[in-house]
Amino acid sequence: MNTPDLPVAAPIDRDALSALFAPRGQGTHKGSFGTVGVVGGGPGMTGAALLAARAALKTGAGKVLVGFVQESSPLPCDPLQPELMLRDFRSLLEEDWGVTTWIAGCGIGTGALAANALSELFVLRREAPLVLDADGLNLLARGDINPNWGAGPVILTPHPAEAARLLGTSTDQIQRDRPVAARRLAERFRSWIVLKGAGTVVCAPDGALRINTTGNPGLATAGTGDVLAGMLGSLIAQKLPLDQAVPGAVWLHGAAADALVDQGIGPIGLTAGELADAARRLRNGC
Repeated sequence: MNTPDLPVAAPIDRDALSALFAPRGQGTHKGSFGTVGVVGGGPGMTGAALLAARAALKTGAGKVLVGFVQESSPLPCDPLQPELMLRDFRSLLEEDWGVTTWIAGCGIGTGALAANALSELFVLRREAPLVLDADGLNLLARGDINPNWGAGPVILTPHPAEAARLLGTSTDQIQRDRPVAARRLAERFRSWIVLKGAGTVVCAPDGALRINTTGNPGLATAGTGDVLAGMLGSLIAQKLPLDQAVPGAVWLHGAAADALVDQGIGPIGLTAGELADAARRLRNGC
């Protein structure tokens, strides 16, 4: 019998994710669905920020801006998704663009410029929700940035190796008991935790656990974590309640991969860039 001291992870139930599939009202406009700001994409990793931003747009955010953590924007526009607004991170952070949810860390790197960008974001985010991913977590684990991100929801999205660095342990130890690891992270950082991997574990700040049952080995390829970060930021910006947005994004990410495999696209050779279109079809009931 389970005891109150042992974490019990209930499966994420698609039928409980009503907000994910709610129809949009006829009188809505782009301002109704939030503005996502992506801070990432350092030198050589521009694509990571673009993957997150494209996923945010295609899963329903009203507007998406990208602040590349480089001295100047490496692109005048995204030729595949010209709706995205691209600039360098300083101009994104130093002006009020009305960002309602931030995504940070995708391809950001681990140098001084990345640490400075994240530290500045923590000060300037004005309590808007923050999804912190990838090298943002490694900077946090190394102590190059501090978890002084202020009030407002924070969602950390480590894979097992990143979780091990954050907890000062081994990847094997994380994998030995993933729900326990997720709960320890939630307690330490007072945040939502998305511990990625086969059976992604979602832990709320209060310790409530969920485990995902969608997804397949096609997700074991570069960039899929960036896409998940984009989906998380997007659903939060659209004002889904956090207890639906966080597990809902995880479920949708895996379900998109499953839908692609059903179509003969993967698991071998499935690419991160294909996930957002599949997720969009699922949200629209296709």
